[in-house]
Amino acid sequence: MNHRSLDVSALPSYRYGHHSLMWWGMMGMIAVEGMAFALSIAAYLFLRSQSQEWPLGVPPPDLLWGTLNVGILLASMLPNHWTKRAAEQGHEHRMRIGLVICALFGFALIAVRVLEFGTLNCRWDSNAYGSIVWLILALHTVHLATDVYDTLVLAVLFFTGPLEGRRHVDVAENALYWYFVVYSWIPIYLVIYWVPRLPS
Repeated sequence: MNHRSLDVSALPSYRYGHHSLMWWGMMGMIAVEGMAFALSIAAYLFLRSQSQEWPLGVPPPDLLWGTLNVGILLASMLPNHWTKRAAEQGHEHRMRIGLVICALFGFALIAVRVLEFGTLNCRWDSNAYGSIVWLILALHTVHLATDVYDTLVLAVLFFTGPLEGRRHVDVAENALYWYFVVYSWIPIYLVIYWVPRLPS
C-alpha cells in the first residue's frame, strides 16, 4: 500500500478576515456591544418621549468637545486603515509606525473625552437625563480606552520581541474594532448633542 504524505509546513498558520476565528470572535463582540449601545440610545429616546422638558432643567451639552471628538475619530481612520493594510501585507515596520500613531490618536481622544464630560451641563446622579447621558458616554469611553490599551500592548509586542504571524492578525482585528469605535460614535454624538436641540 502506497501512502503519500502532503507537506503542509509551508502553509501559513493564520488567516485574515472571515477565515480567522479571531475575526468571528470580533464580530460577535461587536454585535453584543453594538446592542448595548442600541439599548442605551433606546432608553434615552424613551425617557425623552416621557418628558415635557428635555434636557431636564439644564442646557444641552456644549458642542465643542464632542464635535472635536468626531473630527479626531474620523481623522484616526486614516492611520488605522493604513495599519490594517500593513498587517494584512506583513509589513512589520509599517505596523510599528501605525500602532504608535493610532495610540497617539487614542490618547488625544481620551484627553478630549475628559474635557467633554465636564461640559455635559449635568451630573450622572442629577436626574434621569443626567444618568442616561453619562451612561452612554461612559460606555463609549470604555470601548475607546479598551482599544487604546490593546493598541499599546500590540505596539510593545512589535517593538520588543520576535513575533508569530498571528500577531499580524491581531493588529488587523484591532483595527477592525477601531472602526466600530468610530462608527458607533456618530449616532451617539447625534443623540447626546443634537437630539436635545430638537424642538419638543
